[in-house]
Order: sequence, then C-alpha cells, then structure tokens
Amino acid sequence: MPSVEGKSENSSHSAPEDSEVAPNTVRALSPAQERKLVDHLEERFLEVTRNYKKRADPSSTLPTLFEYLETTHHMLSLILQIPPVDPSAPLRTSFLLRLTGEVLQAIPGYTPDTETLPLLLAWLNDLDKAWLAVLRAQGWDPEECRGIDVERPPESRSTPVSQTERTRLRSLLIAGSDSLEEWLEGLDTAGEGSFEVTLQRLGLEQSFNELFAETLAEMGSLGSAQVNDPRGMVGTC
Repeated sequence: MPSVEGKSENSSHSAPEDSEVAPNTVRALSPAQERKLVDHLEERFLEVTRNYKKRADPSSTLPTLFEYLETTHHMLSLILQIPPVDPSAPLRTSFLLRLTGEVLQAIPGYTPDTETLPLLLAWLNDLDKAWLAVLRAQGWDPEECRGIDVERPPESRSTPVSQTERTRLRSLLIAGSDSLEEWLEGLDTAGEGSFEVTLQRLGLEQSFNELFAETLAEMGSLGSAQVNDPRGMVGTC
C-alpha cells in the first residue's frame, strides 16, 4: 500500500546558502485517503485476529511468533505514516492503542524461544519509540525508526494524546510487561535454572528490564523500570 503520510513536494531548486532548510510540511489525510486507510487497517486487524485464533491450525498464516511479529510490524509502520495533523492525528493514536493492546495480549499465546527473543525485543523497542513520537506529535522516519519534528500548515493543530488515552496506554504497557515476564518463565533454559540467567547469557536481560522506559518516562512515570544504561535494539521499520 502506498505511503499515506501527506507531505508537500520538495522544490528541485537548491535553497540559498544563507537560508535554513525547513522540514517537510505534513498535511492531514483527505477524507478519501482516510476512508481507504481505515478500511485497509480494519481488514488487516480482522485478518490477524482470525489467523491468530487458529494459529495451531495448518491453514493459519501466523503459526509462530516470528510470523506474527513480522505481520504486525507492517501494520505498525503503516499506522505511523498517518500524519500528526488534525483530523488525522487522533486516528493514529487510536489505531496505535489498538495495535499495542492486541499485540501485548497475543504474544503470550506463543511458546517463547531464544531464537525469536531478539526480534521480539526489536519490535517492542520500535513500539516504544513509536509511542514517544506520538506523544510528542512528531512525524515518523521509517529508515531511522524514530520520531522526527515536522512542519505543519499554518493554523493547523495536532490533538495531543488525552489523559484518558495516556492512562490506558500506561496500563497496557505495565500489564503487558508483567505478562511477558510470566510468559518468559516458560522459556527453555537448557538447564540454566531460570530465564533471567538465560537472558543474561544472551545479552538481553537489560533490554527486557527496560521495556517501554522511554514512553513511560515521557508520560512522567518510569513504573518499575530503572534506566541506567539505555540501549536500543536495532529493528527494521
């Protein structure tokens, strides 16, 4: 599906040497673009839910966590292309909240394995950065996997994430982190005694301990996370 983020066309002429190049101007989706995007995302959500529920069936397209993360990451990338300009901005927030809740609820439905854990961490790190961008009303750079400041048309605005949405998000992230910790207890530790030891051996322990640290910090609460030496996981956006 083509990019949905509305941007002004860059001029082919070079800017004067004494001028500062402004970031691309983002514009809200047209009603037609919004309808097309909503229909597409709703269809993707239904498809993911349908195949997740029958994940043990040979006909499912999401039999493993790897396929699930790969499919939902495409959805994450598409949602983040929605421009942070009203009336499109609230749409980005609502779809990202929905995706966050569904993914965090679905992950424990798969069996944890050490091969997929790095990909999972990369996905969750991208989600953390995605929420940081949304909370700051930023655009999204798919190559750098991070939020970027953008220029909006005159007199336009971006509706901020409401307190109700922040409360729901915080609840989803904290409950999701607790659920993932319980899920990891089922990890095959190959005789190492505990999943913490296995994570430490794989070099993943600190990253799991710092899940969603940036988003929670942006909202004014680190929860149970203690950020000492933040490290980003490299993912593909």
